[in-house]
Amino acid sequence: MKNEKIKLDNIDIKILKELQTNGKISNVKLANIVKISPPSCLRRVKTLENRNFIRGCSAILNPELLGFKVTVFAHVGLESQAENDLQIFENYISLFPEVRECHMLVGEVDFLLKIVTKDWDDFQTFLTKNLTQAPKVSNVKTSLNIRSTKSLPGIPFETMLK
Repeated sequence: MKNEKIKLDNIDIKILKELQTNGKISNVKLANIVKISPPSCLRRVKTLENRNFIRGCSAILNPELLGFKVTVFAHVGLESQAENDLQIFENYISLFPEVRECHMLVGEVDFLLKIVTKDWDDFQTFLTKNLTQAPKVSNVKTSLNIRSTKSLPGIPFETMLK
């Protein structure tokens, strides 16, 4: 399905909202919340997965408790914005597990990266040996995350269910 506009009804939206909030919810409980039968709910969830509305489920982990104490946002400028150069950078950066997010932007910088490492030394090593050495990179500006007060996954369903 390429760029087809797929209509979702209110039940589909409620299913997605609940799964976004709690991916571990049982099918029976989900069916009760959205007020449909469990078999019908399971069919809808499978259809939403097949249509790529649901791309997977994962746990939200606490990085600090797992020893990852440094989160840095890097603004990366490339020498050129030619599609081939953008793709070369994206392919290169995808090789590094420290890069948890990569966003191509319009504006002063070409990419915003979210980088997570165990400590400041690991980040500096990543920065000097990998990021600044990346093909086509002209400049990198970094900002150390001090505190995160809001980090919500997914989309704001509340704006759709008014």
